[in-house]
Amino acid sequence: MRFLLRWIGRLLLVVALLAVVLVAPVIYVETSCRGEGGGEAYASLLPSEHHRAESRTFMTYPEWHIVHSYDDYAKVISTGDPHEFGYLRSIGQFWSSLCQLSEKSSAHGGIDGSTKQMVYVIGSSFTLELMLKAAYEETIGRVATMLRGSQRAETDDLSAEQAAAYARFLQQIPWYKWDFREDAQALEALQVQGLRDRERKTALGLEYGAKAAYADVIAAAVAEVGADELTLRMVVRGTDPIDLASYDEVQLVGRHSDGFVIETPRYRALTTLLSEMAADGIDFVEIAGNDDILFTAISAEAARLDALYSFARQGYGDYRHLILVKVADLADRLRGMQEDGLELEHIHDY
Repeated sequence: MRFLLRWIGRLLLVVALLAVVLVAPVIYVETSCRGEGGGEAYASLLPSEHHRAESRTFMTYPEWHIVHSYDDYAKVISTGDPHEFGYLRSIGQFWSSLCQLSEKSSAHGGIDGSTKQMVYVIGSSFTLELMLKAAYEETIGRVATMLRGSQRAETDDLSAEQAAAYARFLQQIPWYKWDFREDAQALEALQVQGLRDRERKTALGLEYGAKAAYADVIAAAVAEVGADELTLRMVVRGTDPIDLASYDEVQLVGRHSDGFVIETPRYRALTTLLSEMAADGIDFVEIAGNDDILFTAISAEAARLDALYSFARQGYGDYRHLILVKVADLADRLRGMQEDGLELEHIHDY
């Protein structure tokens, strides 16, 4: 009985410490990352039913940080091993960037309660996932690679391919729609029996199974409350109806004294579309009722004066920059990317 009570006590202590670790960054952001309100008032051209909160251009980044982290991880393990990825570094970058963005959002209407709750939930889930993965890969996983030797196992190559495919998938489609069970079955189907192969099949099989179960829960919850809008409206100029008709998934809604009102897709498709439009000489007047927008870009520079936050990408040898611009200046910034030493990564809509 004493033995059992002792282990229950240890388990409760671990749970308590884990809870502190997960709650601490939330408390830090809430108490130490508050900016000053009172930004410039903006009179929107679009009707209110087509407005999206401007602060969401900041709050979409945390979700994308997770997407980028999976891409970094895929890049690292394409030639290396999982224990070489900086799990704690990626966690720290998530919360540090959120702190900067939370401060900046105060002058743009602040963050509403539901959005804040969502960001904290995904941040805590991301933190827990990477901590557990780090704990395994830095111990049992590292030993398995040492016993394997320098020659990669077939399961190493397949899991790297799966990680890269998953990272590409996340660019446009929610994570919970990925078929984790298929990945597990593909690993299990490999006719190999080496120590590393057996270890990868077991470890990743458990990981994929847990993610599949969690994905089912999230998918059911999303179906219950409904998915977010897949399109938004904006005002553009420097074009005409004939030119606008040449863009896939762009619908001309009407005319405005400042230009044309169009409806476009959101997420990754929007980044590609806005980049193409800017290259064709089109200017953006307003997006979703807002006059400020965030984008991320890649460069060889460690820091930039115009960036809200900058940090190194893992596996790539370059740096990511979070940059806020006026919507009216976005097209010029996109057209001048190369001269500015930048490569566009993602435009964060609302």
